[in-house]
Amino acid sequence: MTAGQLNILVLGVGNEYRGDDGAGIAVARRLRERFLAKVTVLEESGEGAALMDSWRGADWVMLVDAVRSGARPGTIHRLDACAAPVPMGFFHYSTHAFSVAEAIELARSLGQLPPCLIVYGIEGENFTGGDGLSPAVEKAVETVVERAAKELRDVLGE
Repeated sequence: MTAGQLNILVLGVGNEYRGDDGAGIAVARRLRERFLAKVTVLEESGEGAALMDSWRGADWVMLVDAVRSGARPGTIHRLDACAAPVPMGFFHYSTHAFSVAEAIELARSLGQLPPCLIVYGIEGENFTGGDGLSPAVEKAVETVVERAAKELRDVLGE
């Protein structure tokens, strides 16, 4: 299968009205501007069943979300979810029935993971109500956009 035939999906996860929880949405919107005609970009709340539905049929998926692992705000985590499990603690602040990590692991157990699933987590600082990202997270968003754009260009053969 050539890059032109790949179904490539970027999932920005989060809630832009909960401070740094909007980091994944911010990355997705910036990538949409760059790859509009070549990549499907979706924004999701992080509800596990909806995520699994979103990536059904995709060949290559990049998921971006804010995380809270205890690292310094703005820390960037990159995980290949097809190679290893995603740490459950990253997404423990989720208010949904099951989190991003749980959705990935459920999909793995059901044989429903896409062939490639890259997860970027941006360590958040402030998850309270209100829009806008903290300075450390905004800087990390810009870095992830550049890294993700390079990965997408590589997958697309550009």
